Amino acid sequence: MTAMRIFFTGGSGKAGKHVIPYLLDQGHRVMNVDLVPLNHPGVDNLIADITDSGQIFNAMSSYAGLDELEPGNGVPRFDAVVHFAAVPRILIKPDNETFRVNTIGTYNVIEAAVKLGIRKIIIASSETTYGICFSDGKTNPGVLPLEEDYDVDPMDSYGLSKVVNEKTARSFQRRSGVDIYALRIGNVIEPHEYAELFPYYLANPEVRRRNAFCYIDARDLGQIVDLCLQKDNLGFQVFNAGNDHNGAVISSKELAETYFPGVPIVRELEENEALFSNRKIREVLGFKEQHNWRKYVRQSD
Repeated sequence: MTAMRIFFTGGSGKAGKHVIPYLLDQGHRVMNVDLVPLNHPGVDNLIADITDSGQIFNAMSSYAGLDELEPGNGVPRFDAVVHFAAVPRILIKPDNETFRVNTIGTYNVIEAAVKLGIRKIIIASSETTYGICFSDGKTNPGVLPLEEDYDVDPMDSYGLSKVVNEKTARSFQRRSGVDIYALRIGNVIEPHEYAELFPYYLANPEVRRRNAFCYIDARDLGQIVDLCLQKDNLGFQVFNAGNDHNGAVISSKELAETYFPGVPIVRELEENEALFSNRKIREVLGFKEQHNWRKYVRQSD
């Protein structure tokens, strides 16, 4: 695979700080564009605000580092954009500010990429688009498993912003013909969080209901992003980015019957198959999970 020059927004966040090292290990060059730098060997950093269109156009047409001055051929073009920067959930900023930053920021990033001729764009959408996570009260999905053709219907400003971002991406793809892939990212788990969080989750599965029991290992998310970079000519696509199994010891059927009673199950599920289905990334992108939670959590006999 050819190494790529990647413009990555939000790489200093919880997911990005693991995805970027994965991409570096694959031989890519990554410039992290964020409000704070990522202190990791080999990362180029640029401080910029995604809600300022001028800053994003400027950053995306910038040198990544001083070494790029040496050839004397001008500023090289980025091969791909990976857009993770966002207000990461509700109740951090006021709802209108969450919506503004996430939607305007995504518009600015995609617009700059398309107008600068970058042919591969990956954006972070979210499992919250399915309308369970941040709903008011206990909401059931329409069907299970949750797959990409679901009529997403969130109640909250964060999930709504991600739905709008998917529509923005689709619109720009139609007018440009470039590849734009939206990743509905599951609940991100960092390596240290298996020991810190999973014993409680497994003993109290009800606390994971709002996430439909999904998770994505941050390192496996790196693989998914890299697979998206490698896969061309899909146009606009939405992919659930989750691990193979539920974050629970209970079988998928029992989870559905206990915590989503009466919800139709539209196809047969394997014993522990995730209710937040990753079938599409396995079949279309060739994703092969490396970090199942069972590798890291001791289960009681």
